[in-house]
Amino acid sequence: MIVLENNSLRVSISEKGAELQEIFNKETQLDYLWSGDATYWGKKSPVLFPIVGTLKNNSFHHNGNNYSLNRHGFARDMDFKLTESKDARVCLSLDANQETLAHYPFIFRLNIIYELNKNQLSCTYEVINIDIKPMYFSIGAHPAFKVPLEAAFEFSNYQLVFNEKETEGKWPISEDGLIEEKPLPFFNNNNEITLTKELFYGDALVFKHLKSNSIELKNNHSKHGFVFSWKDFPFMGIWSAKNAPFVCIEPWCGIADSVNTTGELRQKEGMNLLVPGETFNRTWSVTVY
Repeated sequence: MIVLENNSLRVSISEKGAELQEIFNKETQLDYLWSGDATYWGKKSPVLFPIVGTLKNNSFHHNGNNYSLNRHGFARDMDFKLTESKDARVCLSLDANQETLAHYPFIFRLNIIYELNKNQLSCTYEVINIDIKPMYFSIGAHPAFKVPLEAAFEFSNYQLVFNEKETEGKWPISEDGLIEEKPLPFFNNNNEITLTKELFYGDALVFKHLKSNSIELKNNHSKHGFVFSWKDFPFMGIWSAKNAPFVCIEPWCGIADSVNTTGELRQKEGMNLLVPGETFNRTWSVTVY
């Protein structure tokens, strides 16, 4: 276990999946991250790479070859190496190998960089194409936050407040985990979602191209919550397991296959193209109070 610490926060990270295990605020004495209770969902903050969501038939085609790849890709289940550790910053790295090449035909390096600044944790995804051919990939976050944060409250005491008023619909998810063809009405020029357990009985809330770039989890009866911020992630998922005491806020550079997908990787929505030698960076952060 890797521990990153400053005067305000203590953050723990597992080498497996470079996955966050703890976001502990020394001032509030609260751990904001979900416990990982397998009764509901055994993970805490998996990294989604090289795809986000589900592929139709768990497979894709590229250059005339077929490949199998499970939901959310393989990075979350692989061992990363600690490649940098200094002050309030660490970097964990995953390199392509024979196991990854069997499912995904590109040579890459994936760096996950965690950094503390007072009561803020930032996470940067850095993807490097070290192949001799162009690389197609998606990447996304899946951190789960404890709700309620304090035992005195209920899940329904909390709201998600977006920093812009939104009008977007939500994109339904099929029984096979694919994105349906048309969105359903959701936002009506408003910026707040009151959390209820029933909200997630039909799987995640999936949005495309929101105007907002931050969401605050707040409780009008408490002074504790957090602000989650992101930049240049075109898709957003908000999810909880059925009746679970957590909520995931998931900025994505990628999305599940649509129900009418061709299966061709180049044609998949949300794929990012990286030419040889090029580096891709995206950062999200959470400020806890």
